Amino acid sequence: MRKLKNNELGRISVDEFKQASKTPIIVVLDNIRSLNNIGSVFRTSDAFLIEKIYLCGITATPPNKEIHKTALGATESVAWEYVEDTLTLIEKLKAENVQVFSIEQAENATMLDTFEITHNQTYAVVFGNEVKGVQQEVVSSSHGCIEIPQLGTKHSLNISVSCGVVLWDLFTKMRS
Repeated sequence: MRKLKNNELGRISVDEFKQASKTPIIVVLDNIRSLNNIGSVFRTSDAFLIEKIYLCGITATPPNKEIHKTALGATESVAWEYVEDTLTLIEKLKAENVQVFSIEQAENATMLDTFEITHNQTYAVVFGNEVKGVQQEVVSSSHGCIEIPQLGTKHSLNISVSCGVVLWDLFTKMRS
C-alpha cells in the first residue's frame, strides 16, 4: 500500500466546489470563542460539501489569520454568513422548513447513532460555546437535540471534534 500524493486526491477547485451539489446540511456556530475551532469547522464542512456555515454572536469571521491557519482556504469554498443573534437565525431557518437540531447533552436528546434522517430535507446543526454549550433559548427553539454517545469519564468533546463526528454521521446517512 502506498500513500497517495496530493495530485492524486481528485481535489476540486473552489469554483467547482461552489458549483457542486451540496449536502443539505447547514452548520450554525453559536458563540464559538476559539479561532482554531472555527477554522476546523470550515475545513470539515469543505470535506463534506456542506451547504453553508452561519457564524453567530461572538464567533469570529474570516478573513482572520488564526482561522485561516486551520481552515486551509476552506473559508473561500464554503458559503458563510455572520448573524448576530442565533435565536433569530434559528427562527428564520425553521420558517424556511429547515429542521434545526442543537448538538447538546439534553433531556430527551436523540443519540446520534439512532438519529434518522428524512431524505430531501435540509438540516441545521447548532454547535455551542466551548464552555457553556448551545444557549438554552436556542436549545428550546430547536426541533430537538442530538447527543453524541460517549462512554468515558469526561462526556465532553472539543467542538471541532463534535462537528466532525456529527457531519460524518449525517453525511453517510444522507448518501445511503
